Amino acid sequence: MKLVPIGIENFKEMIDKNAYYVDKTNLIENVLNEQSVFFTRPRRFGKTLNMSMLYYFFSIKEKENAYLFNGLNISKNKEAIKHQNQYPTLFITLKDMKNSSYEKQMNRFKEIICLCAKNFLELLDSDELLDSEKKLFQKYVNNELEREIFNISYFLYKHYHQKVIILIDEYDVPLQSAYQYNYYYEMVEFLRNVFSSALKTNESLEKDIMTGCLRISKESIFTGLNNFTSYSILNNIGNEYFGFTKKEILQLLKDYNLTDYVDEVKEWYDGYLFGNIEIYNPWSTLMYVDCKLNSSDNKPISFWANTSGNDLVVNYIQNDSDELHEEFEQLIQGKSLTKYIKPELTYREMDNINNIYSFLLLTGYLKIKEDLGENKYKLIIPNKEVYEIYKQTFMSYFEDYTFVRKENLYQSLVKGDVDQANEILGDILSRSINYFNNEESFYHGFLLGLFSGKKIKSNREAMHGRFDLCILPKQIFQTALILECKHSKSVKDLISDASEGAQQIIDNKYEEEIINEGYLHVKGYGISFYKKYCYIVKVQA
Repeated sequence: MKLVPIGIENFKEMIDKNAYYVDKTNLIENVLNEQSVFFTRPRRFGKTLNMSMLYYFFSIKEKENAYLFNGLNISKNKEAIKHQNQYPTLFITLKDMKNSSYEKQMNRFKEIICLCAKNFLELLDSDELLDSEKKLFQKYVNNELEREIFNISYFLYKHYHQKVIILIDEYDVPLQSAYQYNYYYEMVEFLRNVFSSALKTNESLEKDIMTGCLRISKESIFTGLNNFTSYSILNNIGNEYFGFTKKEILQLLKDYNLTDYVDEVKEWYDGYLFGNIEIYNPWSTLMYVDCKLNSSDNKPISFWANTSGNDLVVNYIQNDSDELHEEFEQLIQGKSLTKYIKPELTYREMDNINNIYSFLLLTGYLKIKEDLGENKYKLIIPNKEVYEIYKQTFMSYFEDYTFVRKENLYQSLVKGDVDQANEILGDILSRSINYFNNEESFYHGFLLGLFSGKKIKSNREAMHGRFDLCILPKQIFQTALILECKHSKSVKDLISDASEGAQQIIDNKYEEEIINEGYLHVKGYGISFYKKYCYIVKVQA
């Protein structure tokens, strides 16, 4: 069996190590027919590996590695092969520009350009370059910036007498970091200048190919670059080149003797729809195969959750919007949402609730269930892997939030502040996932979980009945709480049902039972629930 290529994004390393490679070389034929190509796909869907593959195919410096393509699909295309290793090629990836400040980003960009320049040290001895040009190029080697990409491409053109191919991978990663750390406008201005000089009026340019998650057009980053052919997941061209198709998945599982797990792989890692093609997550599928080969007991997990930068979902879940919380609950329950999608966005539009679903779709957290026309779609969670991201993020946030609020609830009940207790418990319910099953036992369990960590008696026989919940204090002179839980049939029944619960505490003398155990102070409450609504009534002394 071939090596499972976990984390390998360099095409040469992939082939030289005889790792399992799903042949995507037909992408070369696609880009040969375009002047400027722009592919947007979610993280971990093979963009960097594809760009590396394009580099080794086109680069004039990689002639000795022409064997890498032997036997692959593109080797059968005689016209395409004429272009192999014929172009000076710049491969620039920005995927590691995730720094917290603009200054750190600029230092990282200098390092990227420096490494790029060092790949062409032959320019320092070129008879085609002027001494002043060699001196300028030396600055790039020494980590100094001016019109770096433009000038390097010009020097390469002069030296090789052949126009240059520029590959820019994950161009929008620095924009996302800039948005998160509040230096967005500086980053936009910088990238606008870089792209404008390198790609707009560069007569040394043969072809340029870019990848990213989103197409950022309104920021004028692409001003004047109207010749770009943009392929997103909403288009029907080029979608088989990123991610694994159903046919490729079946072959992958067959090659590793894992065909018994086809349904499991589909349930967890399928579900993406790029154009009209069903696509599996390549990163997660390969991780799954690797785990299965090492242990047949390994259950599928959300591999993508740890690699894709889930700050998007976390930020949205922590949004205080009741509308957003309710819609996320619908998604978690397997329902679809109907939304208008904007194919071109800016990161500063992320906070607009009307645009949130465009980001989630384009970055892989949602899929199109149905195209309703005019940029209107039915959207659902793609698969179980992404479902786990939503659920765990939602529950983690809910638990962190309630950790603080539940102590406030407890103290308000001890003090007898019913108004505050009603407000806090209602707020906790409004932020929770709507799993309510219309049974009193569920809400009883909900309260048990809410007051976990305290000394609790539950469903305990008392004087003339069985109380639902009693929270005992650490010291006998502190206040014990008795809670009688009711489930209401409608909102209008909440007050009467809570009052009934309070009266039940009185009638069955539950407080006396706790006092007889030696506690000096007891307060009782009837609490009624209906879905995410609640009402608390205090037992009057």
